[in-house]
This record gives sequence, structure tokens and C-alpha cells, in this order.
Amino acid sequence: MGNENVYQMDFSNVYPLLVNKAEKKGRTKEEVDEIIRWLTGYSQTELEGMLERPVAYGDFFRNAPELNENRRRITGVVCGVRVEDIEEPLMQEIRYLDKLVDELAKGKAVDKILRKYLK
Repeated sequence: MGNENVYQMDFSNVYPLLVNKAEKKGRTKEEVDEIIRWLTGYSQTELEGMLERPVAYGDFFRNAPELNENRRRITGVVCGVRVEDIEEPLMQEIRYLDKLVDELAKGKAVDKILRKYLK
């Protein structure tokens, strides 16, 4: 799937996939929400609003209130690609979220995941 196709996907279609990935490993929707809020700066109310109307996944990140400055510290592999090596800025933002949800799904506690990137 090309980058433009990913950017045009509706956030309300992607979100359940993120939550489902975490829930399959015993994590919760609330933990996924906390990660999303940390990364993007959206409030819980704003996040829930994004699920009630059509919002392209690319626009979800483009219009984020305040992307966390510590997100650049996120490293590792998602879908066989190192997130720190992704050259397309918008795709890198998307992969940061994927990486954080992957860590959550691997059983790490949210506070440990986020604290790791505050150093």
C-alpha cells in the first residue's frame, strides 16, 4: 500500500486496529488512548471526536495539536523498517504510533514505554 493510500485511510478505521492489536495481548483501549494523547497532544475529548467524523489518517497527524518533542527518540523496527530511518516525515509520525502500540502489545506498561522516551 502506497503512502498516499495510508494517508487517506479514515482514522476511525485505523483506530480499532490499533486497539485490537493491544487488546489481543491483554492491554486496554485506555492505554492506547494514553499513547496517542502523549504522541499527538490531542485531549481525550478531541480524540473521541476524531472517531465520530471522517478524518484522514494523514490529517490526524498533520493537524495534531502538539506532536511530542520526545517522539524523535523512538527507535526500532516496524514492518521491517527502522522508524528512525524513514525519510517521509508523515509516514515516520504514523510509524512512531505503530511502534509505541507494538511495545504496548508486547506487554510493556504504558508508563515504562513513555518514560523510556523522556530521557
